[in-house]
Amino acid sequence: MIEVKHLSKTFRVAKRSAGFGQACRALFHKEYEHIRALDDISFTIKEGEMVGYIGPNGAGKSSTIKILSGILTPDSGTCTIDGRVPWKERTAHVKSIGVVFGQRSQLWWDVPVIDSYELLKDIYSIPETVYCENLDELTQLLNLSELLKTPTRQLSLGQRMRCEIAASLLHSPKILFLDEPTIGLDAVSKLAVRDFILQLNRRHNTTVILTTHDMQDIEALTQRIIMIGKGKVLLDGSLGDIPGADENLDQAIANLYHSFQI
Repeated sequence: MIEVKHLSKTFRVAKRSAGFGQACRALFHKEYEHIRALDDISFTIKEGEMVGYIGPNGAGKSSTIKILSGILTPDSGTCTIDGRVPWKERTAHVKSIGVVFGQRSQLWWDVPVIDSYELLKDIYSIPETVYCENLDELTQLLNLSELLKTPTRQLSLGQRMRCEIAASLLHSPKILFLDEPTIGLDAVSKLAVRDFILQLNRRHNTTVILTTHDMQDIEALTQRIIMIGKGKVLLDGSLGDIPGADENLDQAIANLYHSFQI
């Protein structure tokens, strides 16, 4: 389903010191720093797997998700998802994936949620019967009936995230990328989102790649984790492969980061 081989990605970031003089100097002489976001990473994910993709801030998690979803092009390496190269066959690729970024919205801010769904239906060219079936199922599973007529700006964070997840699944994707889907949610909303993701995987065998700092999400949803740090894959295995994970997963993960000096 997903095969990643030797992916690398470097970003060039402009740097300058504080102050008006430094700002003027930067107009004529910019200084850049090259940041290695991904450094020769490789892994394979099978259809129907639920994988936790974890690491500290700046480890390269979001860069990986953006490459897998076709938003970014890597400097080197290969990636095939369901037989396609994401950044070369974007139109066909996006029809088979759903992406939820916890801190970004794909819903239009000032219109009711249902209007955003209708626009997404046209963008993805979803047949009417498929759209209605998926909308009914998602409305029931995520308890959206009272939210569909509400403008996005008037939703709470938990309500909006449920609507965001539904929006990413209207076109029946085979793969779901979740980047911090429960960030900022209360305990009840987190449980609702986790339960829905589990049901989605059981019902439709959807492949799920989850990036999060919440280890409770990892414990509840995944059997396999891929740990990344400084752009490199540090660990690819089960939670049982982490020493002390059965006693305190958060502490075990922190100890592992420390052992890798990240």
